[in-house]
Amino acid sequence: MPPTPFHDLDAYVALPRLGGLAISPDGERLVTSVSTIDADRTRYVSALWEVDAHGKREARRLTRSAKGESSAGFLPDGSLVFVSARPDPDSDAAADDARPALWLLEARGGEARVVATRPGGIGSVCVARDRGTVVVTSATMPAAVTAQDDARRRKERTDRKVAAVLHESYPIRYWDHDLGPDQVRMLVGRVPASPGEVTIPPAKAAGSSSGSSSGSSSGSTFGGPEAEEPEAAAPEPGRMQLRDLTPQPGRALDQAEYDITPDGRTIATTWLVPERGGWRTAVALVDVETGRRRLVLDDEEYEYSGPRFSPDGHRLSVSVERRSTATSPPIQRAAVYDIPLARLDVVAEDWDRWPGRARWTPDGSALVVACDCDGRAPVFRVDVADGTVTRLTGDDGAYTDVVLSPDGRWVYALRASVGAPPAPVRLDATTPDQQPTFLWGPAPSVPLPGRLDEVGATAEDGTPLRAWLALPDGASATSPAPLLLWIHGGPLGSWNAWSWRWNPWIAVAQGYAVLLPDPALSTGYGQRMIERGWGRWGAEPYTDLMTITDAGQARPDIDESRTAAMGGSFGGYMANWVAGHTDRFAGIVTHASLWALDQFGPTTDAYFYWRREMTAEMAWANSPHRFVEEIRTPMLVVHGDKDYRVPIGEALRLWAELAERGGPDGEMPHRFLYFPDENHWILSPQHAKVWYATVFAFLDMTVHGKDWQVPDLLR
Repeated sequence: MPPTPFHDLDAYVALPRLGGLAISPDGERLVTSVSTIDADRTRYVSALWEVDAHGKREARRLTRSAKGESSAGFLPDGSLVFVSARPDPDSDAAADDARPALWLLEARGGEARVVATRPGGIGSVCVARDRGTVVVTSATMPAAVTAQDDARRRKERTDRKVAAVLHESYPIRYWDHDLGPDQVRMLVGRVPASPGEVTIPPAKAAGSSSGSSSGSSSGSTFGGPEAEEPEAAAPEPGRMQLRDLTPQPGRALDQAEYDITPDGRTIATTWLVPERGGWRTAVALVDVETGRRRLVLDDEEYEYSGPRFSPDGHRLSVSVERRSTATSPPIQRAAVYDIPLARLDVVAEDWDRWPGRARWTPDGSALVVACDCDGRAPVFRVDVADGTVTRLTGDDGAYTDVVLSPDGRWVYALRASVGAPPAPVRLDATTPDQQPTFLWGPAPSVPLPGRLDEVGATAEDGTPLRAWLALPDGASATSPAPLLLWIHGGPLGSWNAWSWRWNPWIAVAQGYAVLLPDPALSTGYGQRMIERGWGRWGAEPYTDLMTITDAGQARPDIDESRTAAMGGSFGGYMANWVAGHTDRFAGIVTHASLWALDQFGPTTDAYFYWRREMTAEMAWANSPHRFVEEIRTPMLVVHGDKDYRVPIGEALRLWAELAERGGPDGEMPHRFLYFPDENHWILSPQHAKVWYATVFAFLDMTVHGKDWQVPDLLR
């Protein structure tokens, strides 16, 4: 067969990548973001593309800049707002110093223009469907009152070269960045109808307050300081004046999910409530006119996420998660909160799946959600009144970014699978088990270098197990393929969608078969599948992996004598556990992996989450580092220094303990690939190429017995 993009790493990293989906008020247009490699081939730049909702016209590019665009939302008149750090032609600021601003692309066309800026940049955007009120988030210095005050404080830190941050609570990091010194705030405004118009949001009601960051019980109203607010500078013509609704949020709005009623009067947002050693996620309602805020969903035993208003603005759909303990895993359900009645009702309580963030049908009678299910992520329609669940998709797809047409007839989404990257599709909103209609998207389909199959097995306790198996086209009984066991992260996750970071088809193009199993702790198989491995990471998750590997190796088109194992994050943890418990694999790749659980827990960015499962006894019983003396298999250790989820100390300790057991002159069969400026994942295009090149050089050595060859860019 002719070469595919997976045969050439340069071609692979250049493939366009879709993300996000928004629908216009008239239902005629969809907008998605497409990331492509830049001219230097060193980073990805996003642009907004329009997709015809009827699938009759080619997709057309709407934006183009060296900085890229994201977070698109439609105004009621069909104009588009988005976030970009592209230079403002009307500003004197240097292009390299530009912070993300809010831009407007009018429905009638023309050049995009800036409509809102903040010293800390604009984060995310949400628009009221009918009123057009715009809500944005922006990082702001804690003591700043106005934007001008914020700019002054930032400049003073920069001029004095101060980078220090004073923390008063835990956590202090998230994923790949430090928290602070600024805090995320929520601001509101209206976009001027013309470049010359000035809009000023209404002042706060007399005697009202924007609130404080102190905790409160469910349903309470927050009060706040009554300090005199300095007068803000007059807005420029054509610009929004943003009014601060949350002047003292603390860390409450970090990673906020929020929505605004169609009439623009009320915002629902997640709100992080401080507690001993961390926080829990609640939901607050914010009055747009007064800034008054009250927690409506807050419970020490549950967390709430993904709020979305019903079309009439009287109800909220939310995801409710029972918080885990050392013996009980989380349980996630969809629920509806009736605002006037202050009542929360779980929807489809007996449905043994974990639904994601929901969309309402326009008549408010049902929720449309996607969730993991048996190695797929279908779209479901859930009736709010009686909890009836209807599966709308009958294919192998994994659906995200679900939106509905205004008349409720169509569901639009991005559809991916293990064998296909995301693409825009249309579904009938009521037809069960249908095949999607593919729209004319911004990216062509990608030819694969092989085929996709499924493997089944039965666990030691009788639980059915399954895995995807990606095979080279030439694999057969007369030409069996070497096998790579790929272990997914999470650990609460599933191999059910396309991955740009760990793409099995690159390995398939190299002649390998890739086994993608869902062992205990995987989502989409019911609560029992998660319970089997909860607090028992080295037990059922490990034995399930070995059982499904046995099934894969038993196939005539697989060469059982040439097998390796790979995993990242929790998959890396499991790769380390495998290394200490069996020598059946020729080589093991462990990426961003947990090694010593007693060390990992307190040093990760979210210890408050892990400590609920990871007791001292659990950490000791399931820690791979205890079995370092048993490791006989060559290992490739990979880690990024900016990884705060699994800190670099895990890899450093693993490497030191492997080296300590090397030969007298320091020789050993292991390798360590270190990225000083990458995080939990290897994201830059050239680093991705180095990652794959090093992995395959290691597999050549361990699986095929070839001499070790250092990739060119590492020489």
